[in-house]
This record gives sequence, C-alpha cells and structure tokens, in this order.
Amino acid sequence: MSTTEEQAAEALQAAPPIILAPGPRTTDRIPPPPSDVWDLPHGTAWVYHGEGNGQLTRPVLMADGFSAGPSDLGFTWENLEYGPYPLLSELRRRGRDVVLVGYHERSASILQNAEAVMAAVIEAIDRRVGDHPLTVGGFSMGGLVTRYALAKMETVGIDHQTELYYSYDSPHTGAWIPLSLQAFAHYTRKLDPRFSDQINSPAAQELLSKHIASWQDKPATSELRLAFLRALEEVGNWPRQPRLIALANGPDSGDGNGVVPGIEAVVGKGLAVTGTELRTQPEGDDQLAAKLRVVTLPSRQIRTSELPDLDGAPGGTLPGFGILADALNGLPSWLGFKVDNPVREHCFVPAVSAVSLREPATREDLYTPVSDEELEETPFHAVKFASRSEMHTLVTEELAMWFLDQLP
Repeated sequence: MSTTEEQAAEALQAAPPIILAPGPRTTDRIPPPPSDVWDLPHGTAWVYHGEGNGQLTRPVLMADGFSAGPSDLGFTWENLEYGPYPLLSELRRRGRDVVLVGYHERSASILQNAEAVMAAVIEAIDRRVGDHPLTVGGFSMGGLVTRYALAKMETVGIDHQTELYYSYDSPHTGAWIPLSLQAFAHYTRKLDPRFSDQINSPAAQELLSKHIASWQDKPATSELRLAFLRALEEVGNWPRQPRLIALANGPDSGDGNGVVPGIEAVVGKGLAVTGTELRTQPEGDDQLAAKLRVVTLPSRQIRTSELPDLDGAPGGTLPGFGILADALNGLPSWLGFKVDNPVREHCFVPAVSAVSLREPATREDLYTPVSDEELEETPFHAVKFASRSEMHTLVTEELAMWFLDQLP
C-alpha cells in the first residue's frame, strides 16, 4: 500500500523539524543555575561569575549561532563545556565572567539579533565592577552578529569598551549547505514547510554563499545576503577599536575533509522516496546534484554548473546529510521514507571563510594552502586554524588554549 500525500504530511508535521544546525542536546547534564539572567531586546543572557568574583568583573560575552526557534542556552552550555575541552569551566577558573547571549529567534536577521548583543554589552558595562575591558564575540553566526554589533556601536558613538573581538568558525565570506539538501527542503515544502522555511529564513539567506529559494532555482547570492553585506559596509565592515582574532575548525594546509564530489549521500530505499538521490556537490558544467521523488510519481533532477566541490573543502563540518537521513529513518517504517546515508557530513564553514580571506567561489579559493603573506591581508590581528577539518564550532584543546591566551 502506497503512502498518500496526506499521510506523509501528517507524519512529517508531527515529527520534530529537520534543522541543519548543531543540536539537539545530547546529554542529560543540567547546566548550573546562572548568577544572573538579563532580559534583552530580542534575546536573553545567562551570566556566570568567575571564581572569586561576587559581581561582574572580567566579562567575556559569547553570542549564539544559527538554528531555528529561540536559543537554548542549556545546549550552548553543553556545547562549550562538555565537548573535548571544558571551555566555560576554564574561563571561570581564570576569573572570567561568562555571559552567554541568546536570541528569541535564531533564524531572524543578523541585524535584529545584533540588538540583543548591543544591549548585552551596555548591560555588562553598567554592571561591571572596576574597569577591566570586555571580550566580545561568538560562535558560528554569533561571530557575525557581534562583528556587526560592535561596528555599529562605534559608528553611532557608543563606547563598547571592548578590547578583544573574536569569531569562532564564523562564515565571514559565506557558509555552505549542499544544493541537494536545499532542493529537497523546498521540494517537500507542500508536505511540511518547516525545513524549507529554515533554508529561506533571513539569517540563512544572510549566511549562505549560494542559496535557492525553490527547488527549481539556480543557485545565487541571496538579495538578503547582499543587503546584509551593504549594512556591514555602512558601519565600516569591522569594529576598529578592539583587537580582532579568528578561529577556524579547518586547516590552512588546503587539505580537504575527504568527502568525494558527485557521489551519493542520501539514497531513497522506501517506496515513498524510491528514486530520490542526493549527491555531494559535483564540479563541472551541467552536473547531476540530485534526483527528487517524494510520494508522487514524477522524479525531478537538479543539475548545477560552475560550482566547486564545496562539500569536501577544508573547514568546519556539519552532518547535514546525516541530519536529514536520521529524520527520515525516524518516521514510521510503513510510510516508506527509509534512506541509506553513505555520506553524513559536508563542509559548512570553509576555513578561508572563517578567517575572511577568500570568497568560496572556486576550487582554488577553497583548497589553495594559506600563506603567511596572505594572512597579512585579513582584517584579523591573529588567527588560529585547526590541524584538520573537524565538527563546526567544536571546542578542542588546540583551539581553546590559543583562545584563552589571547584574552586581555
């Protein structure tokens, strides 16, 4: 018995949304209660005083990244504390006050969420005891939110008293979601619009180097991204007063992550998705990127031209193919949505984007090793690359120790 569109829609909409972002929470650890909670325009902050600090003394602001819905600062705590390196505990042990900044809607425009950061900076200055300068930055999209917030504060004459700005695997020249995944999200929109809505959200369009708004579209730079880049230009592109540093979850060697271009990543096996085939991004002209068939009989092809093999590029990775496959395989088996998933991960933030060095437009842009001479052209005073491509925003000892040594 074949699945009807009505049955498929009901099952998909009853399941958790498919979200191409880190999460959800993977442990049952409960974060400690914050020392204080700040209500902010468009957001919230959890404050954790450093050891020996009865009040806010040496603030380190850490802005959340992209996802859908409100920030889960409990997950933020888990991500920064219970990975390979306990960054939050070490910050507090060193007498730093941690301020986790979240948003009411993580997929809202970066410009809107920057208002939460600006308010958090002002709140930190007002509540701080003494005159120790602030450290302000963020992870993933949070690095762009704080970049804009600090630059805007300088432009309008607000003293942010920030000595160090940092971005941790933030896509300054663009992030990447495989076009096969974007196309699948839009192709299934009539069954469940949430996946498509995430891809078309303001923040996603501002972040992605290439975006499609419907499955038939040709990949291009979104008008919302162009508007965001113009907004950055209007505030000078970068904050000028603090020292600027960047960390990348990928290497400077040009060595890719091992994902082969143009191969099957998600393959439909159940009756409802037989004929669906999502591929890693191929190189060349008129290349097959996806075959789409969901419930109904017609099968559609997605073909691309003049794109590099971005999925295998050096940089922070995201298990985007795996997230989709896990969601489909988690549906009741009788619906026929079972898939094979030979490739789970893809490059999400190219290493050259995390240090704002090159636009991820060609294979040479992505895979050419970064020279010391090139690094002098970045806006950053110092950068730190990971030894190899690793999970996007993963807090490793290698990166965390370098970051801690940079703090004022």
